[in-house]
Amino acid sequence: MAVTFHGVRGSTPCDGERLARYGGNTSCVALECADQPPIVLDVGTGLRTFGTSLIERGRGEAFQGTMLLSHLHWDHVQGLPFFVPLHHPDAVVDVYGPRQQDGPLGEVFGDLMRPPYFPIRPDQLEGTVAFHDAGDDDFPVHDAKVRSRWIRHVGPTLGYRIDWHGVSVAYLSDHGQGCGGVGDDFVPDEVLELCDGVDLLIHDAQHTPAEFERKRHWGHCTVDYAVHVAKRSGAQTLALFHHDPAHEDEMVDGLERAACEASAAIDGADVVAAAEGMVLRFPAA
Repeated sequence: MAVTFHGVRGSTPCDGERLARYGGNTSCVALECADQPPIVLDVGTGLRTFGTSLIERGRGEAFQGTMLLSHLHWDHVQGLPFFVPLHHPDAVVDVYGPRQQDGPLGEVFGDLMRPPYFPIRPDQLEGTVAFHDAGDDDFPVHDAKVRSRWIRHVGPTLGYRIDWHGVSVAYLSDHGQGCGGVGDDFVPDEVLELCDGVDLLIHDAQHTPAEFERKRHWGHCTVDYAVHVAKRSGAQTLALFHHDPAHEDEMVDGLERAACEASAAIDGADVVAAAEGMVLRFPAA
């Protein structure tokens, strides 16, 4: 399996020389295994880059794939209309996302992508987009087994676990340790279930401890908490994700070094700070 990071920022896309190494596109990670249709985790602005890479590899026409949405905040959904393979009439995409109180997922997503906020609606894309409501569910995606569980954030939010040809990946892009009124070190059972022994844990790591004290109800967590979740769940590799748009490259470097040292001190996971364009490869069982 190849895990490619096409967008690693949280909250809003950003740019500048001091953010160039880690990149400024928002959440989007592509999982690709052999010649099977890919599984995409979130469709932030990084989705456009993934579409471009497919076209360059000759895989842009008649695209088929599955997209798993953690939630519907702008930084996780803005990329869909800019995914060029969906401009082909033979493209077929299944989109799974958190069940909404205001109606079916497809209708609520359509409220985000419609005039006057955007010139077209999802059903006006040339390809076919099918939306599927998810909650605490387990479901197949081709040969992969997908598990979705509710996690703490602001609004309905899912974390995912994907088991595919013997490789396991957990994705908790937005996870708020300060939500719910419990201790800051508390790890919910649902989170442990998703992350149990995974080869790769992609986890929210937006705040420093000082930032978290001012923003504890914003729905994100500290780098230290991400290391804690990885240790508690027995994850093998931790990818720090959803970097704050105000964190320049040197600051992310420092957070990565501190996380590596903290994890090594407790015999925890290997740690890497996710960067745009980074590819992690895992041999299939």
